[in-house]
Amino acid sequence: MQAFTRLDGLVVPMDRANVDTDAIIPKQFLKSIKRTGFGPHLFDEWRYLDRGEPGMDNSQRSPNPEFCLNLPRYQGASILLARENFGCGSSREHAVWALDEYGIRCVIAPSFADIFFTNCFKSGLLPLQLPAETVDSLFREITTRPGYRLTVDLLAQSVLTPKGAVFGFQIDPFRKECLINGWDDIELTLRHAEDIRAYEARRRQQAPWLFQ
Repeated sequence: MQAFTRLDGLVVPMDRANVDTDAIIPKQFLKSIKRTGFGPHLFDEWRYLDRGEPGMDNSQRSPNPEFCLNLPRYQGASILLARENFGCGSSREHAVWALDEYGIRCVIAPSFADIFFTNCFKSGLLPLQLPAETVDSLFREITTRPGYRLTVDLLAQSVLTPKGAVFGFQIDPFRKECLINGWDDIELTLRHAEDIRAYEARRRQQAPWLFQ
């Protein structure tokens, strides 16, 4: 997966609490276990005025002119600012895949649903928790400052605002190491490839009937 160390990104605000995974990627699009193809349907039911279905040409659909992702000032955003309990609902990994493919590398919120939070780290997306009052202040700044950007420094565990304010954040050391190095579960396993091959060789000698 793509490593995450430092991100200087445009911020898009989503001023809603309890955004669930069915809103992030609606159920009709969950017909693939590949990690691609979901970005165009991120927040599909909020992003468009008509109902989306797999295989539709989104360029022929009617976008919702009031939805944040459709506003010109937020095009190219890589940081999503949200409210509490982001990613609640079902445990679909596709929600993280959709955010990542769209270009969102970091979601900042006061709290996240547990399974969504875990899934983010497995796909190289940083779910960054900040106190509710800090998130409130960021929302206020965004509304008065077009082109609002934040610098998220995972190595320093800090968020830098355009005004020079710095907010620290906590992260599990192992998850931090995985993000910095771009290690997902498969890559973590492959780091022990030599040990795995040595074990299999021993087992072939100890119990050859298992390999017949």
